[in-house]
Amino acid sequence: MINLAGHCDPYSNGCTGLSLDIKSCQTKGIKVMLSNGGGAGGYYLASKDNARQVAIYLWNNFLGGQSSTHPLGPAVLDGIDFDIEGGTDQHWHDLARYLSGYSKKGKKVYLSAAPQCPFPDAWVGGALKTGLFYYVWVQFYNYSPCQYTSGNVGNLEDAWKQWTSDIFATKIFLGLPAAPDAAGSGFIPVDDLKSTVVPAIKDSGKSGGVMLWSKYYDDQTGYSTSIKSNV
Repeated sequence: MINLAGHCDPYSNGCTGLSLDIKSCQTKGIKVMLSNGGGAGGYYLASKDNARQVAIYLWNNFLGGQSSTHPLGPAVLDGIDFDIEGGTDQHWHDLARYLSGYSKKGKKVYLSAAPQCPFPDAWVGGALKTGLFYYVWVQFYNYSPCQYTSGNVGNLEDAWKQWTSDIFATKIFLGLPAAPDAAGSGFIPVDDLKSTVVPAIKDSGKSGGVMLWSKYYDDQTGYSTSIKSNV
């Protein structure tokens, strides 16, 4: 299954033109990942061998392996993101290990994940225990017990400390909606983020900054531009 969330039509080779854009980002030092999963659709890994087969497909089609079909053209992506929000929690750790194993071929395969803020994450908690993930962008929204509410950073700060202390990852990001309409709850006004939230989390050595959902909403609000100098 391949979708790419409506940005292009992979079934008619309509995504190969993105190759130049991907390479342009990479020349600026920006890592470009392929995100697996999402909040819609039915998906799961049926077995360890199924995880191995998925890893082979991802390696050959997106990460530098050999294939007659490259949905995104000749560009080689930097890694794979796990945005698992349904199905089962089984065998994602196997997929992580198989993908990470391709780093031995010379080019590092970066792994990232977008767990929801309750700890441990219901879907990729086991995979994160492998210690193979470089970036973890935790979704601190759509779940009130671990998100910011007006004037109260305590729940978010407690959850942040648990994520940064209990998960072995190089960088952990504060995942936020870029606009009130981007999520059901959890939007943080720019002034609150600067004055209250960032000071509460910035001292962590694992802090990578802020992840925003999504570029569509960020283009409307300019949220990233407003906070960039503070994070």
